[in-house]
Amino acid sequence: MSANNKAMGGVMLRILRNGVFGLVILSSLFAAAPPASAAYPDRPVHWLIGFAAGGPVDIVARIMAQTLSERLGQQFIVENRAGSGGNIAAAAAINAAPDGYTLLFVAPNNAISTSLYKKLPFDFLRDTAPVASIMQLTNMLVVSNAMPVKTVQEFIDYCKANPGKISFASSGNGTSVHMSAELFKAMTKCDMVHVPYRGSAIAFPDIISNKVQLIFDNLPSALEQSRGGNVRALGVTSPQRWPALPDVPAIAETVPGFESVGFYGISAPKGTPPDIVELLNKTVNEALNDPKVVARLTENGGIPRPMTPAEFGRLVADETEKWKKVVEFAGVSVD
Repeated sequence: MSANNKAMGGVMLRILRNGVFGLVILSSLFAAAPPASAAYPDRPVHWLIGFAAGGPVDIVARIMAQTLSERLGQQFIVENRAGSGGNIAAAAAINAAPDGYTLLFVAPNNAISTSLYKKLPFDFLRDTAPVASIMQLTNMLVVSNAMPVKTVQEFIDYCKANPGKISFASSGNGTSVHMSAELFKAMTKCDMVHVPYRGSAIAFPDIISNKVQLIFDNLPSALEQSRGGNVRALGVTSPQRWPALPDVPAIAETVPGFESVGFYGISAPKGTPPDIVELLNKTVNEALNDPKVVARLTENGGIPRPMTPAEFGRLVADETEKWKKVVEFAGVSVD
């Protein structure tokens, strides 16, 4: 080989070596590069709530939004999209971009609506990604102070003596507040008239004034109203007395087998990146082990229930099946 050819071969070898080295460096950089969502959240996150401000869902959402904002360094904005038993908020969240910047507050209404509503434009289990569980809670039967009853049995007797003359409020069709009353009606044969509102906070002025006589409300707001003396608590819907309220009987003590226990959590649009879901889940679970957050939830009658996304997904699926049986037993539906 000539000197020129040897020189050319050396140059080519160096180019190849440098090229391979460069490819190795680039490959390692790409391999080590964080996913595109690693900066999440880098702007405010919108958390859609299916009920009016001031109600039980809103109360708990604002407690959790505050701690998420503090822990993740961006504001978690609670947006109240009331109406249709929470389905307006659910539809908006499901149709949002799956980027982690729109979340949905999940409660029993989402599990109930699947079987109660006949024409929903979405399939909740199919179209959402479970993120995190927040807490377990019960509902509580509270009545107007004008009602001449102080126990569940007295209420049943009064109701049967006045068929069709008693109205019960709810936070909307398909909520656990609505279905707890429907289950009670079916099991006791009480004839009561349903008056749906866009959230229980809106209903309480009418209950206090006795325009509507009662509500089976989520514990956070029912507890606040009963502690304030605005209404009278008769019983909780859990199968046994609720730990935070040992002096309030379980309705099941009078109506054997009666049960309506709920849950609160977070879901996101289907397709939300798994690393964002994992980050949110980890942050929520850490908050649920923070004594200050636990105390605030407990004050509102909740029992913190941290779960993995998969566990929360199974809970929502199980609750959907459970409430389907209640809907069928109560014989109600919404077109």
